[in-house]
Parts: sequence; structure tokens; C-alpha cells
Amino acid sequence: MNLKEIADELVAGCREDRAKKNLAKLYAPDAVSVEAQDFMDMGRETHGVDGIRGKHEWWEGAHEVSGASVSEPYLHGDDRFAVIFEVQGKVKDSGDSFDMKEVGIYHVADGKIVREEFFY
Repeated sequence: MNLKEIADELVAGCREDRAKKNLAKLYAPDAVSVEAQDFMDMGRETHGVDGIRGKHEWWEGAHEVSGASVSEPYLHGDDRFAVIFEVQGKVKDSGDSFDMKEVGIYHVADGKIVREEFFY
């Protein structure tokens, strides 16, 4: 897959609730996910597809999403793209509402996502 195909499939997967399923298809086995800050003492970096899948499972277990949107991808050269995410919902444990916006930057090599970085 080329950069545009990977970016389009990531966006489609997020919109169609198949982001976790897309991990094996789009990500390199040793991909790295980097958050802007350390939440819940989990560290800022997560390594490997299984670790990234665990982040998705944690998010789904800890939050109740009431609304979400994903922008079209913004391509940068032949090895990066960005996506803007907007999510509204509630933290399950506390009941606190949230309205967040973040930018995901995805680095691609050899037809796979090798690094994702989130800015919020």
C-alpha cells in the first residue's frame, strides 16, 4: 500500500469502528505509539502492535464516547500524514465529561505505519 492508501484506510477504519482490526493490516509489528503526556502512569511510549492494541482496549474500557469525528488525512511528502480527531464523551470511573481534539502524526516506512504521535 502507498501512503495515501494507508492514510485513507486508517481514517475509514476509525470512522467505521474497525481501528483495532486495522492494526495488523496497517502497522509494522514493532510500531511505536507516543502520547504527548503520561496518562495513568502507563508511560508516553508504547511499543509493538500488541501494546498499541492494549492502548485501544484501555481507552474503550475507560471511556464512553458519545460523539467523534475524524478528518481527511493530510499527506506530508511520501512518508508521513496527519489526522485530526475530535471526541466527546465521559470518563466511566468518574462520570466527568470531556471534549477533546488531537492531531495524530503517522510515520510510514515499507508500506506500514512505524510510528504514531499524538498532539493535544
